Amino acid sequence: MFKSIKKIHFVGIGGIGMSGIAEIMLNRGFKVSGSDLNLTEVTSRLSELGAEIFEGHSFENVKDADVLVYSSAVVPTNNPEVKAAIDKNIPIIKRAEMLAETMRMKYGIGIAGTHGKTTTTSMVGLTLTEGSVDPTIIVGGKLSGLGGTNARLGNGEFIVVEADEFDRTFLRLTPTIAAITTLESEHLDTYKDLDDIKTAFVEFANKVPFYGFVVICLDEPALQDIIPNINKTIFTYGTTAQADIRAVDIEHDGFNSEYTVIYKNKKLGRIKLNIPGEHYVKNSLVAVTVGMELGIEFYTIKKALEKFTGVYRRFETKYKNKLIVIDDYAHHPTETTVTLEGIRAGWDKRLVVVFQPHLYTRTKDFYQEFGKSFLNSDIFICTDIYPAREEPIEGVNGELISNITKKFGHKNVHYVKNKNDVPKKLMEIKKDGDIIVTMGAGDIWKYGDKFVELLKESQN
Repeated sequence: MFKSIKKIHFVGIGGIGMSGIAEIMLNRGFKVSGSDLNLTEVTSRLSELGAEIFEGHSFENVKDADVLVYSSAVVPTNNPEVKAAIDKNIPIIKRAEMLAETMRMKYGIGIAGTHGKTTTTSMVGLTLTEGSVDPTIIVGGKLSGLGGTNARLGNGEFIVVEADEFDRTFLRLTPTIAAITTLESEHLDTYKDLDDIKTAFVEFANKVPFYGFVVICLDEPALQDIIPNINKTIFTYGTTAQADIRAVDIEHDGFNSEYTVIYKNKKLGRIKLNIPGEHYVKNSLVAVTVGMELGIEFYTIKKALEKFTGVYRRFETKYKNKLIVIDDYAHHPTETTVTLEGIRAGWDKRLVVVFQPHLYTRTKDFYQEFGKSFLNSDIFICTDIYPAREEPIEGVNGELISNITKKFGHKNVHYVKNKNDVPKKLMEIKKDGDIIVTMGAGDIWKYGDKFVELLKESQN
């Protein structure tokens, strides 16, 4: 089987979604090559594992590939490698299609939702690993529990994947178990409105076969709306009294959250997470539900979750001494809000937030909601927008968020247009005891790291 497919070429192999699939293919014995505009730690790791990596895109890179896979970040009509594959009659597929093909080989567990996908996928994957299910895992973030990578090839019959709603790609997947963490307006360049997003999530949930099930958060109003349209077995979770799986008696202390699990009206015991915030408590309930339904003992689930130390760029501690520096991927108003609430619940300290808006369209759609969320900071610094795949929109920039935050009543707001000036600005305003958080889906983490370097130099 697969004798005709020996080498797979990935265009945009350094992307967090692409690299995980590439690593799985390497571990399955395929030859892998790939290109990216920039070489990173991710591409270096793949090279060490045996992949042939090219910096930049070129017609020559495709030479002996049997299949070409490209990411959503690649514009196929403009890419020389895609054009080369067309000229050579090499099959071309999108990353989402490749993920779907990988998922079909096993019983799939797809974790979807506007927010919380990466952390929840990681928690479920590590719980199944601890429970000797030996799953394959593909997640959209580097995970310390996987040795700093975002993929794991297991010999078991389950695969756990992050199901991304962007560009409707999750509708290509065939999950046996589907989980939905949250549902809000997002990716409005793909979806017409919230109702359109709801329709897509219902379609995703109803892909589950009769012997599978759907895990869904009952605390979310939009998810409550779609439950009547899902015609599969459903397990609800959350803090709400009517949820099948509940977290009660929640306590927060610094980096830790602790709660009691009620599973189908039975008290199972307490779980301690090494990560703060009620949203992480709810994410962990998905792992509890999936684990229990697959027959894993509660003690094993508890142990797995207590060993969970987080995901790269998801409330990642970068420095802890006289002050604390944290980096977080939050790039939607709901995400920024719950992250700041988690910090406030665990600490009584001065909170400094550095936010780099991600995408012009998202800034235009949500700048007022962002402004309200940052009222929970003591000092707010906003940089200009990280554009990613987008062209500028006239009148839309980071100052839009900083100005509205001031108008809403925040008394200590700074607009630092050039992100290179962020480390210096933080050195000027820092105080012992502060919690400083860099936030955004772009490259703001680099400037948080530079600030940490300056901190360490100042102490020598």
